[in-house]
Amino acid sequence: MTFTRWTFAATLAAGIAMALPASAQIKVALDSPPDLEGSGSYVWAHAFVEHLNANGFEAEEYQRGALGGDDELFDQVSQGLLEVSMSPLGITGSLDNMIYGLRLPYFFDGMEEVDRALYEGGMLEKINEGTTPQGVRVLAVNTVGQGSGIFNSKKPIEKVEDMAELRMRALDESQIELFKAWGATGTIVSWAEVPNALQSGVADGYLNPPVVPLLFGHTDFLKYFTDAEITPSLRITIVSEDWYQGLSEDDRKIVDDAADAANKANREWLAGQASVYDKLKEAGMEITELTEEARAAFLEASQPAYESGLLEPEKIEAWRTAKGG
Repeated sequence: MTFTRWTFAATLAAGIAMALPASAQIKVALDSPPDLEGSGSYVWAHAFVEHLNANGFEAEEYQRGALGGDDELFDQVSQGLLEVSMSPLGITGSLDNMIYGLRLPYFFDGMEEVDRALYEGGMLEKINEGTTPQGVRVLAVNTVGQGSGIFNSKKPIEKVEDMAELRMRALDESQIELFKAWGATGTIVSWAEVPNALQSGVADGYLNPPVVPLLFGHTDFLKYFTDAEITPSLRITIVSEDWYQGLSEDDRKIVDDAADAANKANREWLAGQASVYDKLKEAGMEITELTEEARAAFLEASQPAYESGLLEPEKIEAWRTAKGG
């Protein structure tokens, strides 16, 4: 038998499940260090687990990497082998691309608009229309900090022209296209390989919220940060649709209430993150604020991202309507 990624995921998850007592049925795979001060994703996960455990469930946090990488966790969730995973925003894009509206540059003006689109405008339901038939439910969208900015090891970025000659770590091909539109180049690097890529010069920087280099120890390699607020900094919580639908109505309400409590804790955490800029400066980071003119130039240069096929025009318009303009 060929030992594929799928069989690895199934074997790993089944082995873990057999090793656990029968009562410990809800495994929550973390995607960041368990830091309630620095990690918005962990704030969400911890509040979720605490609410479940206080209401009759037995839920347990699993450290980042303990159950596999992002792709393995996604496979396990889709197969019903893992209940809950804190995951990258775009992990469900292979099932349906509606979620990519959250990655459009300069489209949202903060988390208030994101929440309005998701929870009042019905976009979370639309995302799940494409993913739940394939075994994965997006239970929530989580903020991991202020809007994404530009980190690099080479020079201050004050205008879009300064991106020339930089080689940026990219999440995927769509981000490579964005860097190209800015005059830079991109290379896809897994998160586990980012420190080595920064040290070796394979990549000069990345797009991330201000807290990320502090949380993952990258301030030794990165020296410049431009507070460009390109997109909201988001992760998602995915759950097994088989598990979710297999709950009783009362238990499903407890899970939904736990997600609401976790959303509240996560947004309250974000409101207290202003001090992260001081921490970056203390770590030796030089911070650049874009002028309005420079921000407008970045926005104009980003337009190809709207036309590259990342998301169909009618879906972009659905997001625009849902967020309120």
